[in-house]
Amino acid sequence: MSDAIAKKTPKAASSHGNLAIAESGWVRYLLIGTTLAFLAFFLLVPLAAVFAQAFDKGLGVYFSSIVESNSLAAIRLTLFVAAIVVPLNTLFGVAAAWAISKFEFWGKSLLITLIDLPYSVSPVISGLVFVMLFGRQGWLGPTLDEYDIRLIFTVSGVVLATLFVTFPFVARELIPLMQSQGSEEEEAARVLGAGGWKIFWRVTLPNIKWGLLYGVILCNARAMGEFGAVSVVSGHIRGQTITMPLQVQIYYDEYNATAAFALASLLAGLAIVTLILKTLLEWKVADHKTAEAQAYIGD
Repeated sequence: MSDAIAKKTPKAASSHGNLAIAESGWVRYLLIGTTLAFLAFFLLVPLAAVFAQAFDKGLGVYFSSIVESNSLAAIRLTLFVAAIVVPLNTLFGVAAAWAISKFEFWGKSLLITLIDLPYSVSPVISGLVFVMLFGRQGWLGPTLDEYDIRLIFTVSGVVLATLFVTFPFVARELIPLMQSQGSEEEEAARVLGAGGWKIFWRVTLPNIKWGLLYGVILCNARAMGEFGAVSVVSGHIRGQTITMPLQVQIYYDEYNATAAFALASLLAGLAIVTLILKTLLEWKVADHKTAEAQAYIGD
């Protein structure tokens, strides 16, 4: 009886396999076509429209819109905020990932939940929370006024809001990576007499370098493109607290479509560069894993 079942099983599997192969062709093309149509309609067409509108009146008008005083102030502030936020979030992300993946301590789950908090809270709500905390009528407003400290409607508030909405990116890229790697190499280095900093620079950092760079790229892209939280805490003071996304909205509200799309094209270019770097990093990581697997098989 078992022989009969064994003889029938390959035929049944073969028939099901032939059915899957017969159906997979049109299903595959349908899914690919639907995906490409969706990407073209919701991604490529709007992106092309942005660049078409930006260069609609020629290169001269385009560059004059970019070098306009308000545009340059917005670009400078955006780069300044990113230059502060990205390094701070990188340090925090590495420290948080190190602590969560390498050690066991009370409150670990709470720390992970707090790291994920900006993902679950609307940026507009987070900006409103900062206003309620640090504004003149906020909980800490009178105390800050006593020391002549202003956070809301200043560059400091813009930095603070951007810092909040971007701090999960590096940590969330590194935590699963470092957890999958384990702590055996660090423990071996400790047994051999290496100190904490030496273990980090010689063992941990080389193992996480690609994931770290990936998280930094995403963090930088979000820092430059953040709108909701910055819009609430900035006060929309021209030339002082206006970042590039806010300046795009101001231009558009003033019916200056060329300047709006010109500045938007810079942000779109940043998104394209981010996607290219992201893809290159994914290829690099895949090649690195393949090389490690081949070396392991060879050993």
